[in-house]
Amino acid sequence: MTTRILVTGAGALLGQGVMRAIRTSGRPLDIIAVDPSPLAAGLYWTDRSHLVPMADSPDYIPRLHEIISAERPNIIIVGTDVELPKLALHRNELETEFELHVLVSSPDVIGTANDKFRTFEFLRDSGFAYLDTVMAADAPALVERVGFPLIVKPRVGARSAGVLRVDDEGELEHALGKTTDAVVQELAGPDDREYTAGVVCFDGQCQACIVMRRDLRDGNTYRAWVENSDDLVRQVMALGDALEPYGPTNFQFRLDDENRARVFEINARFSGTTPLRARAGFNEVLMCIDWLIDRKPIVQPAVEAKVFLRHWSETEVQASDLLA
Repeated sequence: MTTRILVTGAGALLGQGVMRAIRTSGRPLDIIAVDPSPLAAGLYWTDRSHLVPMADSPDYIPRLHEIISAERPNIIIVGTDVELPKLALHRNELETEFELHVLVSSPDVIGTANDKFRTFEFLRDSGFAYLDTVMAADAPALVERVGFPLIVKPRVGARSAGVLRVDDEGELEHALGKTTDAVVQELAGPDDREYTAGVVCFDGQCQACIVMRRDLRDGNTYRAWVENSDDLVRQVMALGDALEPYGPTNFQFRLDDENRARVFEINARFSGTTPLRARAGFNEVLMCIDWLIDRKPIVQPAVEAKVFLRHWSETEVQASDLLA
């Protein structure tokens, strides 16, 4: 029987990346795509697509119930950050009522990843290298300890939205004035030592990992190098073991002078680089699907040392075919 997978966020880089990773497998997996916008490109990559309200709408979960009742997917994969907390809260309800799997971590893990101050506390309290981080009111004390440059960012955010580098007191004051509920953090390290890494964890244990060095543009990875570093894999696997997510998690970090991974962001979900990883031999989407459906053991694959150069592409849709 064909496995049916409902992917949310068909208009987002993340949701589209999940769909692309599934498609590269060449396996008979049936994708059902959903998104709030009829202009979401991913809705037109599959024959079965639906519109949903925004995740903060009271109609979001009832609409999902309607779609699940009609389509009967075996798995739901979350394709946007904003849907993670909502689906984490409703995971048990949906799994019980519809006998499916919702691939999302617990509300506590989602909260730790989404909240940058809680991320700092998790790293500090778990004994990992961390970046000195304070709430806005304590910024003067942080300046006293580490000086400039510093990073100002929203306490809850993703994809580098609202992240500002500040190099002096005037820039710090300006950044705090325009950032609601800000945290202030020491700079992680040089731009050319930035990494994104993915893990797959179930039953409280991290079972597979990939590490890529990257360049950023507009908060997203646009060039990436797969690096087979046993030391970095070990560090990232330890982070996954401590966090105990359900399925995929993405760690973003820079290396310090001692080659320690100093994490500045955790995303308790698949990464925007998921389809790149799949092409390097690390298809974490399929790993999760196989484990959820067949309890197939997850085995660390041998990944290829590839370089990825990203570029724009298009999806062409007849005006009469847009979803209404």
